[in-house]
Amino acid sequence: MRLAMEYGATIISADSRQIYRGFDIGTAKPGPSEMRVVPHCGIDVAEPTDRYSASRWATEATSWIVEANNERRIPLIVGGTGFYIRAMFEPLFDAPPFDPARRASLSEWLDQQPLSSLRKWCSVLDSPKAHLGRTQISRAIETALLAGRRLSDLQMESQQSQSDSTPRLKPHYLVVDPGARLSEHIEHRVDAMLNAGWIDEVNSLMGHVPPGAPAWKASGYRVVRALVEGTIDLSSARARIIIETRQYAKRQRTWLRHQIDRANVTRVDPDNPDFEATVERWWKEGELA
Repeated sequence: MRLAMEYGATIISADSRQIYRGFDIGTAKPGPSEMRVVPHCGIDVAEPTDRYSASRWATEATSWIVEANNERRIPLIVGGTGFYIRAMFEPLFDAPPFDPARRASLSEWLDQQPLSSLRKWCSVLDSPKAHLGRTQISRAIETALLAGRRLSDLQMESQQSQSDSTPRLKPHYLVVDPGARLSEHIEHRVDAMLNAGWIDEVNSLMGHVPPGAPAWKASGYRVVRALVEGTIDLSSARARIIIETRQYAKRQRTWLRHQIDRANVTRVDPDNPDFEATVERWWKEGELA
């Protein structure tokens, strides 16, 4: 927000859950006051029942970047979801078409399985994907069962066929990571969300958003749903959300280490005294790149 206000940027959210309307507190969306001060894109662009793909996000994000440039504002992509970010700079993989009825039935079954079971399935069906998050693992299982091919093989074939493609945009990354203190930050953030009315938000959403809607896959929402339904108590729900979030943060760190060009990354600890100076240097280097 500070950079956007100081340099005239448009913030583009690359968060695959902030796209959904109504899922606000648990996804840490910017508030109305923040969005009045700085233009934001990628927030509230889909219904909770929509299946919103990385391909769609990359297409829409490209148009938001063009709009920002036309308004003489700098596009600042913030977040979030590694697959979305990768889609901006690498050729996209077009998944084979699936029978809608079979896909819906399989998706409902996958949603009911614990992550540990999905990992076991994926280790057999598409082992290179078994270390990823729930959404990616579910997609790999879905592709293997409905297409009869491993998703990892299909993606590799797609990359080989498009190896001569030139990236549309050149990224300049800033990775903000408080290191060992991240666990403490996560605890404070979960408490802040619960105190801000997350439980009431979920209770309201349950009145009109079906249980199988993709938006419910956002971290913590299933747990808060169980809390509202009375199958878990508040203390246990808080502990489970913190564990889920820490696991997700671990996967994000792994992605950041292995999936982006290290030579084009500035890493910064927000608790370090020279944090602001480092961020300023990163911004100015980006303007010159």
